[in-house]
Amino acid sequence: MKKANIAIVGATGMVGRTFLKVLEERDFPIENLYLLASKKSAGNTISFKGKDYIIEELNENSFDKDIDIALFSAGGDISKKYAPIAKEKGVIVVDNSSAWRMDKDVPLVVPEVNPEYVKKHNGIISNPNCSTIQAVVPLKALHDKFKIKRIVYSTYQAVSGSGVRGIKDLEEGVKGNENKLYPHPIAYNCLPHIDVFMDNGYTKEEMKMIDETKKILNDYDLKITATTVRVPVLYGHSESVNVEFEKEFELEEIFTTLKNTQGVVVIDNPKENEYPLAVNIEGKDEVYIGRIRRDFSVNNGINMWVVADNIRKGAATNTVQIAELLLKYNLV
Repeated sequence: MKKANIAIVGATGMVGRTFLKVLEERDFPIENLYLLASKKSAGNTISFKGKDYIIEELNENSFDKDIDIALFSAGGDISKKYAPIAKEKGVIVVDNSSAWRMDKDVPLVVPEVNPEYVKKHNGIISNPNCSTIQAVVPLKALHDKFKIKRIVYSTYQAVSGSGVRGIKDLEEGVKGNENKLYPHPIAYNCLPHIDVFMDNGYTKEEMKMIDETKKILNDYDLKITATTVRVPVLYGHSESVNVEFEKEFELEEIFTTLKNTQGVVVIDNPKENEYPLAVNIEGKDEVYIGRIRRDFSVNNGINMWVVADNIRKGAATNTVQIAELLLKYNLV
């Protein structure tokens, strides 16, 4: 595999640092590495593969260098401003924000689900929402075999999904101190409120899951609803996913399909109290599934419990996997 020149935008953030960790773990073939961040971080150094790299301030001239791929994780406003600049300079942007996800000209990619979509890039590829990524990995395999009719999402999302400020709120809340980010205490509590409320009564996070799932699975007739909840967990999003199919199935077929799905690990042994737990999946890249059972309230339905590390598979790892596809398909 050829080596690529890589830039990381938002290199000092939680996901940006995890980009570097994942790139190193997966031995991504890098020729030159450029770390970009805010003026506040410029001049500091970050170590990668035993070498120190100086962080540069992100500006309009940052992409004048010979950069093949830029991994963005610095928020939607930064992506909206700088992704087009990078694109104009011939850089392929893989963006982790919500800025481009629903743009009809920007592919929304989960490598286990729709890898070929990277070929449709127009200079920008979007990384889906963390809670959507872990859901669609198993759902794509089930949709292909049994044809999904309806999905009901109920999520239990870690505070790291809100970045370092979310983690700080939980840590301080446990000490009895006031929270600064969330509108209510997160310690010993659950908040049915992730992102802003929309006019339809759903939160933006809930609408992301609904709209992104349809786009990734390329099926806009799917019936989907969602309730997303922030819980006092540091890392790892958990989801209760209720699925109704058009086709009949035997439960064993569901197990077999999921066990044979790339990127999925099935842990389902209720007799021994074995099922996926957020505390056990931190630092892992797979999607873990358990509590798989028939939903007796409909003709062809199941319930399943889906858990993944939101900072890794939900963000950094998925982004790096997309970059790997760009090299695999000789797109850089």
